[in-house]
Amino acid sequence: MEAIFEYVNISKNESLEAFAQKKLDKLENKYDWIVRANVYFKIDENQKPNGYISEVRLSAPGPEIFAESNENSFEASIAETTRDLDRQLDKRKAKMKTH
Repeated sequence: MEAIFEYVNISKNESLEAFAQKKLDKLENKYDWIVRANVYFKIDENQKPNGYISEVRLSAPGPEIFAESNENSFEASIAETTRDLDRQLDKRKAKMKTH
């Protein structure tokens, strides 16, 4: 799976990309039909104490799958986002099996 990382209002962070890639690899191992992931990292100063936002858009058969999380760190945010994606992918997989 190809992963594209974009940063809004912050500078590029290699360790954050590695952490996110590790989480995405787990999803790819479980759901091998994922084609691409677009990952966005944002900081919103107006949302205290949170404000570390991660968004992930997955390209897969059917409509895109999207999840977003706003937590107190990027690591917690990406972990919550991937949990949401896992639930959505599980539902998509169940629908794919019935057809």
